[in-house]
Amino acid sequence: MSKFIKTHKFVVCALSLTLIVFFQFPKATAELKPEQTVPGNIVDLGKALFFDNNLSRNRTQSCASCHDPERAFTDGRANHTDGAVSLGDDGISLGDRNAPTISYAALTPAFHKDENGEYTGGLFHDGRAATMVEQAAGPLVNPLEMALSDATAVSERIQENPVYVEVFKKLFTDSVFTDANKVYAAVSQSIATFESSPEFAPFDSKYDRYLRGEYIMTRQEDLGRQFFFSDLINCNSCHLVNLSPLYKQETFTNYRYHNIGTPTNISVRKKNGVDIEHSDQGLLDNPSVNDPIHSGKFKVPTLRNVSVSAPYMHNGVFNDLRTVMLFYSQYLVSNEENQSNPETGKPWGKPEVEENIDLKLLRQRQPLDSYHITALLAFLDTLTDKRYEHLLK
Repeated sequence: MSKFIKTHKFVVCALSLTLIVFFQFPKATAELKPEQTVPGNIVDLGKALFFDNNLSRNRTQSCASCHDPERAFTDGRANHTDGAVSLGDDGISLGDRNAPTISYAALTPAFHKDENGEYTGGLFHDGRAATMVEQAAGPLVNPLEMALSDATAVSERIQENPVYVEVFKKLFTDSVFTDANKVYAAVSQSIATFESSPEFAPFDSKYDRYLRGEYIMTRQEDLGRQFFFSDLINCNSCHLVNLSPLYKQETFTNYRYHNIGTPTNISVRKKNGVDIEHSDQGLLDNPSVNDPIHSGKFKVPTLRNVSVSAPYMHNGVFNDLRTVMLFYSQYLVSNEENQSNPETGKPWGKPEVEENIDLKLLRQRQPLDSYHITALLAFLDTLTDKRYEHLLK
């Protein structure tokens, strides 16, 4: 099966590559004995691959480089861009989009049109990877990321390691090494399976504990919770799968796509060589989408661990959640206070794509003042997984 991902040395725009030849993954043909110091199942194998720098061209970068488990599976490296975008395996290339968290990503539905005809689901900011397996495959051969040339290069790196060879044969049968595409598929499947494990989606935040009766929210956290679920603030238009405030598997995204007028990250563009006037087309860059009405739309991100996963927006243009909320308010209040970015002291930057900003959505709520914002921020803190609570400011 061929898949085309739009990319470039600096701009994600034009590289043709062969992705996964999907096949039925066989079950393990034999149990691994406890004394064997090799991964015992596909989750263990996926974890080993996730942290393996040898799966990048210069052996300097793994999946964990851009999705650090100590930083809520985001890229905690500064990279001369305040962490807005990620550095490639060559130590030079910089992307043009922020590395999204893969916390709770396994719960993302496959890319599709929902009952209302709206594009929903998929991985990456533009949904171009329909499933977790496709997402796991992409960075391995993306020249801006791990930069292996193709499936053959992936297979060769795996076969350098005799432990991998043994485990791949046990988990996928000896025939896996008869075709490089099978090895590539097995690598992608293993990483995706690890990324689908409870380590990535523990549902143990203060909010989850609150739902289970194990935590009592502070007055401000609870006030923020009420604001969040209120139709007046209207967070639920984008950040809820289930409108019930008692839904226990909430990922705080509806997985749809919107153009909210996010400004160009000029600071990043000056460093990665992309023309400042270039417009990231978002959903329209997805090979499955060809209607210009979708230009500039990006997938609604999860709010799980949002308080510890700065910077924000698809291009990392904002460093603070309070700034994000003030940015939304500019569409509702036209006073001087709401017309400037508090991080720069200058007017909000020009949107990358202006022609189809969803003003109806953005104006479908009341303005946020400091009282609302402070409470909402307190509630968003409660969506932080227990292991990351020490990162909260």
